[in-house]
Amino acid sequence: MEASKMPSGALSPWNVADLPAPPTFNFRNVMAVIGPGTIALSMSIGSGEWLMGPSATVKYGTAVMWIVIVSVFFQVFLNQEFARYTLYTGEPVLTGFMRTKPGPKLWGWLYPLLAILHVGWPGWAAAAAACLFGALYGHLPDAAVAADRSTMLTLGYILFFGCIVIVLFGGRIERILEFVAWGMVIWIVVYLLIVDIFFVPGKAWTDVAGGFLKFGSIPRGPTGVDWALMGAFAAYSGAGGIGNCWITNWLRDKGFGMGKVIGFIPSAIAGKEVKLAHVGSVFEPNEKNMSGWRQWWKYLWMDQGVLFGIGCVVGMYLCVVCAYGMIPHGTDITGLAAGAYQADYLAKRIGRAMWFLTLINGFWILFGTQLSITDGFTRVVTDHVWACSERMRRLGDVRYIYYGIFIIFVIWGCIAINLAKPFVLLVIGANMAAFIFVVSGVHILVVQHLFLPREVRAPVWRQVIVALSCIFFGFFVLMNIVKLLGG
Repeated sequence: MEASKMPSGALSPWNVADLPAPPTFNFRNVMAVIGPGTIALSMSIGSGEWLMGPSATVKYGTAVMWIVIVSVFFQVFLNQEFARYTLYTGEPVLTGFMRTKPGPKLWGWLYPLLAILHVGWPGWAAAAAACLFGALYGHLPDAAVAADRSTMLTLGYILFFGCIVIVLFGGRIERILEFVAWGMVIWIVVYLLIVDIFFVPGKAWTDVAGGFLKFGSIPRGPTGVDWALMGAFAAYSGAGGIGNCWITNWLRDKGFGMGKVIGFIPSAIAGKEVKLAHVGSVFEPNEKNMSGWRQWWKYLWMDQGVLFGIGCVVGMYLCVVCAYGMIPHGTDITGLAAGAYQADYLAKRIGRAMWFLTLINGFWILFGTQLSITDGFTRVVTDHVWACSERMRRLGDVRYIYYGIFIIFVIWGCIAINLAKPFVLLVIGANMAAFIFVVSGVHILVVQHLFLPREVRAPVWRQVIVALSCIFFGFFVLMNIVKLLGG
């Protein structure tokens, strides 16, 4: 069907334009084009690799590592199917969801609500504050000491406002986050390789690697299976839930596919005003455009398959090897100092010099994650408002909406950080992420069937993989519901 005749659902019809030609596919251009996968990888390392992976394997052993392989496999394909919509229309996938019936009056509220239930619990800022506390005071924070709790909260507030400062500068916000994410990922990988190679026993390396192959194994602890931890581990082995959806917002701002003709969200300082289109543009699936489409997919594979997919598995492996080889098995590492325990045990095993270095590593991981997530939520809501509200578009500059929502989210984070321990906040959000995988996985299949021409729609085998991902993550959601009901 011609692009101009494709149904556009509950929002304004798309414009029609040719697909921008991608640069010649070579190593130099790959390194210039990819980037959103790095931001997603930084989110994954912050919650899954540094926190959930060590917690699950120290508690249950390495037999749970197969969950990483399965989860990342499904998330790579989910990300690509979400991205398929963005490459074709230039719109983030959540805008595509709003095009389905009954339109923004349901989806425009539901997905931001799911996003706040997922990432509105600022466990990353709290865990980063634990690392910063340890580096400043020379010991881990103690939940029983009122002064420690108070200092932790103060540091958490400071980190939240640090997020605001960072996204104020530069040309486009996506580029700022990409720069921070690249620096973080390089630092983490180099640091963990040095620690693991020189200080972790070889048996830990082989035990963790063997766990990748124990498919279907979920060991039981003395009190049974902690399904909340297992669900969190499964969801956060990659980006997790709504984070996988807003990868498409970063792809749009980076200029992937038709995103190149839509515009992006600029920063407040040193960022020029950019006209961000409130409706996407689609292309005719002729020979010229389909040739460019196949080239864009090569870049998407490098960004989401190689950078994000392989990076998630390698990052989890290195973090778990470090924790499994250092921390006594059965240790509960989910308290107030979640994210900083690694430094304590490395200092005991290797020497006090590792204390500060490991805390800085943990801080960098967790703060970078909180930054990416705060921006991700903000841009999801911004794009929702920009696409649906003519009144808000009359402001003329999307930055007014973006920074207003950003500040509101930071204020909420400063309130929510008081509600529970860091790890508890992260587990709550992670299990909501598993539920979001189920909802968004079904929704993207509907969107593709309704709005994408046959030439660019996912083949059947890919649709089957998306359906299987819904079953996989839905299993953990179901087990948590059963556990809550006393089953």
